[in-house]
Amino acid sequence: MDRDGELLSARPALETEGLRFLHVTVGSLLATYGWYILFSCILLYVVFQKLYIRLRALRQRQLDRAEAAAVEPDVVVKRQEALAAARLKMQEELNAQVEKHKEKLRQLEEEKRRQKIEMWDSMQEGKSYKRNARKPQEDSPGPSTSSTIPKRKSDKKPLRGSGYNPLTGEGGGACSWRPGRRGPSSGG
Repeated sequence: MDRDGELLSARPALETEGLRFLHVTVGSLLATYGWYILFSCILLYVVFQKLYIRLRALRQRQLDRAEAAAVEPDVVVKRQEALAAARLKMQEELNAQVEKHKEKLRQLEEEKRRQKIEMWDSMQEGKSYKRNARKPQEDSPGPSTSSTIPKRKSDKKPLRGSGYNPLTGEGGGACSWRPGRRGPSSGG
């Protein structure tokens, strides 16, 4: 039993020495770096709280997306039917516009064909086709255009003399063009 008593008395001495060593080590560590450790713990706590809030919001968004993806098939079918109806309506409007455009082009072609026929008929009758192409001629009780001869007005005098040629540079007054001097330009 002596041995057991020695072991018991030796054990508390080791524990007290270990506790004393732990107390000295932790005490000196806290004395040296205590404020740094305290602020680091507070900072870690705040960072973890922020990350937890963001992580929870991210999980909530993922759940919302999963719910949105699992929409009932009836809603999806209705949405697709509405989209198809809108496309059909737009296509019908486009077809109506195309028909109007085709009708307009057909009318223009008919008008051109009619003008060509009128022009051909007037040429066959000996009439001038240029005047008829500009405006259709109405039947008038006056004299026909084929029997009247246009008169030239001779009271107008010409603007330039008969010997004027703009390429010669003569007869044009004081402003005649002359080419510039050849050679390098004068400068820097």
